[in-house]
Amino acid sequence: MARRNKIYEGKAKILYEGPEPGTIVQYFKDDATAYNAEKRDVIEGKGVLNNRLSEFFMTGLGNIGIPTHFIRRLNMREQLVRSCEIIPLEVVVRNVAAGSMSKRLGIEEGTALPRPIVEYYYKDDALGDPLVTEEHIAAFGWASQQDLDDMLAIALRVNDFIAGIMFGVGIRLIDFKIEIGRIYEGDFHRLVVADEISPDSCRLWDVKTGQKLDKDVFRRDLGSLTDAYSEVARRLGILQQSATPITKPTIVN
Repeated sequence: MARRNKIYEGKAKILYEGPEPGTIVQYFKDDATAYNAEKRDVIEGKGVLNNRLSEFFMTGLGNIGIPTHFIRRLNMREQLVRSCEIIPLEVVVRNVAAGSMSKRLGIEEGTALPRPIVEYYYKDDALGDPLVTEEHIAAFGWASQQDLDDMLAIALRVNDFIAGIMFGVGIRLIDFKIEIGRIYEGDFHRLVVADEISPDSCRLWDVKTGQKLDKDVFRRDLGSLTDAYSEVARRLGILQQSATPITKPTIVN
Protein backbone atom coordinates (compact mmCIF):
# COMPACT_ATOMS: atom_id res chain seq x y z
CA MET A 1 0.00 0.00 0.00
CA ALA A 2 1.33 3.45 -0.91
CA ARG A 3 2.33 5.57 2.05
CA ARG A 4 -0.10 8.42 2.74
CA ASN A 5 0.37 11.75 4.44
CA LYS A 6 1.36 11.55 8.10
CA ILE A 7 -1.35 12.77 10.46
CA TYR A 8 0.28 12.21 13.83
CA GLU A 9 3.25 10.49 15.43
CA GLY A 10 3.09 9.30 19.00
CA LYS A 11 5.38 7.31 21.27
CA ALA A 12 4.44 3.90 19.87
CA LYS A 13 2.54 4.51 16.61
CA ILE A 14 2.33 6.71 13.53
CA LEU A 15 -1.02 7.57 11.94
CA TYR A 16 -1.34 8.12 8.19
CA GLU A 17 -4.24 9.12 5.97
CA GLY A 18 -6.18 6.05 4.90
CA PRO A 19 -7.04 5.02 1.34
CA GLU A 20 -10.69 6.05 1.77
CA PRO A 21 -12.40 8.91 3.61
CA GLY A 22 -12.96 8.08 7.25
CA THR A 23 -10.04 5.65 7.46
CA ILE A 24 -6.56 5.84 8.96
CA VAL A 25 -3.49 3.63 8.60
CA GLN A 26 -2.00 2.87 12.01
CA TYR A 27 1.71 1.97 11.93
CA PHE A 28 3.26 0.22 14.95
CA LYS A 29 6.78 1.41 15.83
CA ASP A 30 9.51 -0.50 17.65
CA ASP A 31 9.94 2.35 20.15
CA ALA A 32 9.49 1.53 23.82
CA THR A 33 8.91 4.25 26.39
CA ALA A 34 8.22 4.36 30.12
CA TYR A 35 7.80 6.92 32.88
CA ASN A 36 6.19 9.46 30.55
CA ALA A 37 8.95 8.86 27.95
CA GLU A 38 11.79 9.55 30.40
CA LYS A 39 13.03 6.05 29.60
CA ARG A 40 13.10 5.03 25.96
CA ASP A 41 14.65 2.50 23.59
CA VAL A 42 14.07 0.91 20.19
CA ILE A 43 13.34 -2.81 20.45
CA GLU A 44 13.38 -4.63 17.13
CA GLY A 45 10.21 -6.57 16.39
CA LYS A 46 8.06 -4.99 19.11
CA GLY A 47 5.83 -3.19 16.62
CA VAL A 48 5.23 -6.38 14.64
CA LEU A 49 4.08 -8.23 17.73
CA ASN A 50 1.86 -5.42 18.99
CA ASN A 51 0.23 -5.13 15.57
CA ARG A 52 -0.71 -8.82 15.59
CA LEU A 53 -1.69 -8.93 19.25
CA SER A 54 -3.89 -5.85 18.92
CA GLU A 55 -5.49 -7.37 15.81
CA PHE A 56 -6.23 -10.53 17.81
CA PHE A 57 -7.94 -8.67 20.64
CA MET A 58 -9.80 -6.14 18.50
CA THR A 59 -11.14 -8.90 16.26
CA GLY A 60 -12.24 -10.89 19.30
CA LEU A 61 -14.04 -7.89 20.77
CA GLY A 62 -15.85 -7.31 17.48
CA ASN A 63 -16.92 -10.94 17.41
CA ILE A 64 -18.72 -10.56 20.75
CA GLY A 65 -20.41 -7.31 19.78
CA ILE A 66 -18.06 -4.73 21.30
CA PRO A 67 -17.48 -2.07 18.61
CA THR A 68 -13.90 -1.10 17.78
CA HIS A 69 -12.17 1.11 15.24
CA PHE A 70 -10.32 -1.88 13.75
CA ILE A 71 -11.05 -2.78 10.12
CA ARG A 72 -8.23 -5.12 9.07
CA ARG A 73 -4.50 -5.72 9.24
CA LEU A 74 -2.68 -4.48 6.14
CA ASN A 75 0.76 -5.99 6.70
CA MET A 76 3.20 -6.86 9.49
CA ARG A 77 3.24 -3.34 10.94
CA GLU A 78 0.09 -1.59 9.73
CA GLN A 79 -3.65 -1.74 10.37
CA LEU A 80 -6.53 0.00 8.65
CA VAL A 81 -8.81 1.58 11.23
CA ARG A 82 -11.81 3.88 11.27
CA SER A 83 -11.18 7.52 11.94
CA CYS A 84 -12.76 8.59 15.21
CA GLU A 85 -12.75 11.45 17.68
CA ILE A 86 -10.72 10.24 20.63
CA ILE A 87 -12.17 11.11 24.03
CA PRO A 88 -9.21 12.64 25.95
CA LEU A 89 -9.25 9.98 28.64
CA GLU A 90 -7.43 6.74 29.33
CA VAL A 91 -9.83 4.22 30.84
CA VAL A 92 -7.99 1.89 33.20
CA VAL A 93 -9.48 -1.31 34.64
CA ARG A 94 -7.68 -2.90 37.59
CA ASN A 95 -8.21 -6.45 38.85
CA VAL A 96 -5.08 -6.62 41.02
CA ALA A 97 -3.18 -3.82 42.76
CA ALA A 98 -0.01 -2.89 40.88
CA GLY A 99 1.93 0.05 39.55
CA SER A 100 0.63 3.51 40.39
CA MET A 101 -2.30 2.17 42.44
CA SER A 102 0.06 0.36 44.81
CA LYS A 103 2.22 3.47 45.18
CA ARG A 104 -0.70 5.85 45.53
CA LEU A 105 -2.68 3.84 48.08
CA GLY A 106 0.06 1.85 49.80
CA ILE A 107 -1.44 -1.49 48.74
CA GLU A 108 1.02 -4.33 48.27
CA GLU A 109 1.53 -5.15 44.60
CA GLY A 110 -0.24 -8.38 43.73
CA THR A 111 -3.17 -7.86 46.12
CA ALA A 112 -6.38 -9.02 44.46
CA LEU A 113 -9.06 -6.32 44.43
CA PRO A 114 -12.58 -7.13 45.68
CA ARG A 115 -13.97 -6.19 42.27
CA PRO A 116 -12.64 -4.59 39.07
CA ILE A 117 -11.93 -0.91 39.67
CA VAL A 118 -12.29 1.53 36.77
CA GLU A 119 -10.21 4.72 36.77
CA TYR A 120 -9.96 7.64 34.36
CA TYR A 121 -6.81 9.54 33.46
CA TYR A 122 -6.75 12.80 31.51
CA LYS A 123 -4.62 12.36 28.39
CA ASP A 124 -1.96 15.06 28.64
CA ASP A 125 1.72 14.09 28.52
CA ALA A 126 2.82 17.47 29.86
CA LEU A 127 0.75 16.87 33.01
CA GLY A 128 1.71 13.22 33.32
CA ASP A 129 -1.81 11.94 32.47
CA PRO A 130 -3.35 12.78 35.87
CA LEU A 131 -6.02 10.68 37.56
CA VAL A 132 -9.42 12.42 37.32
CA THR A 133 -12.91 11.78 38.65
CA GLU A 134 -16.26 11.64 36.88
CA GLU A 135 -16.91 15.10 38.36
CA HIS A 136 -13.88 16.50 36.51
CA ILE A 137 -14.94 14.79 33.30
CA ALA A 138 -18.46 16.23 33.46
CA ALA A 139 -17.36 19.69 34.60
CA PHE A 140 -14.82 20.12 31.79
CA GLY A 141 -17.01 18.55 29.11
CA TRP A 142 -14.64 15.74 28.18
CA ALA A 143 -17.54 13.28 28.04
CA SER A 144 -21.27 13.34 28.73
CA GLN A 145 -22.89 11.28 31.45
CA GLN A 146 -24.25 8.94 28.79
CA ASP A 147 -20.76 8.55 27.34
CA LEU A 148 -19.41 7.81 30.82
CA ASP A 149 -22.06 5.16 31.41
CA ASP A 150 -21.26 3.57 28.04
CA MET A 151 -17.51 3.77 28.64
CA LEU A 152 -17.86 2.00 31.97
CA ALA A 153 -19.96 -0.76 30.41
CA ILE A 154 -17.50 -1.20 27.52
CA ALA A 155 -14.48 -1.26 29.84
CA LEU A 156 -15.97 -3.97 32.05
CA ARG A 157 -16.96 -6.09 29.04
CA VAL A 158 -13.45 -5.74 27.61
CA ASN A 159 -12.09 -6.80 31.00
CA ASP A 160 -14.25 -9.92 31.07
CA PHE A 161 -13.20 -10.86 27.55
CA ILE A 162 -9.45 -10.32 27.91
CA ALA A 163 -9.29 -11.82 31.41
CA GLY A 164 -11.02 -14.97 30.20
CA ILE A 165 -8.84 -15.35 27.11
CA MET A 166 -5.67 -14.80 29.12
CA PHE A 167 -6.58 -17.10 31.99
CA GLY A 168 -7.19 -19.83 29.43
CA VAL A 169 -3.51 -19.66 28.43
CA GLY A 170 -2.14 -19.36 31.96
CA ILE A 171 -1.86 -15.57 32.14
CA ARG A 172 -3.43 -13.32 34.76
CA LEU A 173 -4.80 -9.96 33.59
CA ILE A 174 -3.67 -7.54 36.28
CA ASP A 175 -4.89 -4.33 34.67
CA PHE A 176 -5.17 -2.62 31.29
CA LYS A 177 -5.97 0.69 29.68
CA ILE A 178 -8.04 1.48 26.63
CA GLU A 179 -8.97 4.57 24.72
CA ILE A 180 -12.49 5.26 23.50
CA GLY A 181 -13.43 7.13 20.33
CA ARG A 182 -16.61 8.61 18.92
CA ILE A 183 -17.73 7.74 15.40
CA TYR A 184 -20.41 10.12 14.14
CA GLU A 185 -23.38 8.96 12.11
CA GLY A 186 -25.45 12.02 11.25
CA ASP A 187 -26.46 13.78 14.46
CA PHE A 188 -25.62 10.76 16.58
CA HIS A 189 -22.40 9.07 17.62
CA ARG A 190 -21.40 5.68 18.88
CA LEU A 191 -18.45 4.77 21.05
CA VAL A 192 -15.75 2.36 19.90
CA VAL A 193 -12.63 0.90 21.45
CA ALA A 194 -9.72 2.68 19.72
CA ASP A 195 -5.91 2.87 19.76
CA GLU A 196 -4.55 -0.62 20.60
CA ILE A 197 -4.78 -3.51 23.04
CA SER A 198 -1.40 -5.16 23.54
CA PRO A 199 1.15 -5.93 26.28
CA ASP A 200 2.09 -2.24 26.00
CA SER A 201 -1.29 -1.37 27.49
CA CYS A 202 -1.88 -4.35 29.81
CA ARG A 203 -0.19 -5.87 32.84
CA LEU A 204 0.09 -9.62 32.33
CA TRP A 205 1.52 -12.07 34.86
CA ASP A 206 2.05 -15.79 34.50
CA VAL A 207 -0.57 -17.50 36.68
CA LYS A 208 1.85 -19.98 38.27
CA THR A 209 5.12 -18.07 38.55
CA GLY A 210 4.04 -14.42 38.57
CA GLN A 211 6.52 -13.71 35.76
CA LYS A 212 5.75 -10.38 34.11
CA LEU A 213 4.90 -10.58 30.41
CA ASP A 214 4.21 -6.90 29.73
CA LYS A 215 5.92 -3.52 29.48
CA ASP A 216 6.99 -3.72 33.13
CA VAL A 217 9.80 -5.95 31.81
CA PHE A 218 11.15 -2.82 30.11
CA ARG A 219 10.19 -0.38 32.87
CA ARG A 220 11.94 -2.43 35.56
CA ASP A 221 14.79 -3.97 33.54
CA LEU A 222 13.54 -7.52 34.08
CA GLY A 223 14.87 -9.05 30.87
CA SER A 224 13.96 -9.11 27.19
CA LEU A 225 10.74 -7.33 26.28
CA THR A 226 10.46 -9.15 22.98
CA ASP A 227 10.84 -12.51 24.71
CA ALA A 228 7.95 -11.57 27.02
CA TYR A 229 5.68 -10.37 24.19
CA SER A 230 6.62 -13.39 22.07
CA GLU A 231 5.59 -15.68 24.93
CA VAL A 232 2.15 -14.02 25.08
CA ALA A 233 1.79 -14.36 21.29
CA ARG A 234 2.84 -18.02 21.39
CA ARG A 235 0.35 -18.89 24.10
CA LEU A 236 -2.44 -17.20 22.16
CA GLY A 237 -1.50 -19.11 19.00
CA ILE A 238 -0.42 -16.00 17.09
CA LEU A 239 3.30 -16.81 17.02
CA GLN A 240 4.37 -20.28 15.99
CA GLN A 241 5.28 -22.42 18.97
CA SER A 242 8.62 -23.38 17.40
CA ALA A 243 9.57 -19.80 16.52
CA THR A 244 12.66 -18.28 18.06
CA PRO A 245 11.77 -15.30 20.22
CA ILE A 246 12.07 -12.40 18.10
CA THR A 247 14.14 -10.01 16.46
CA LYS A 248 12.27 -10.78 13.30
CA PRO A 249 9.40 -13.04 14.38
CA THR A 250 7.78 -15.73 12.32
CA ILE A 251 4.10 -14.88 12.46
CA VAL A 252 1.22 -17.13 11.49
CA ASN A 253 -0.90 -15.49 8.78
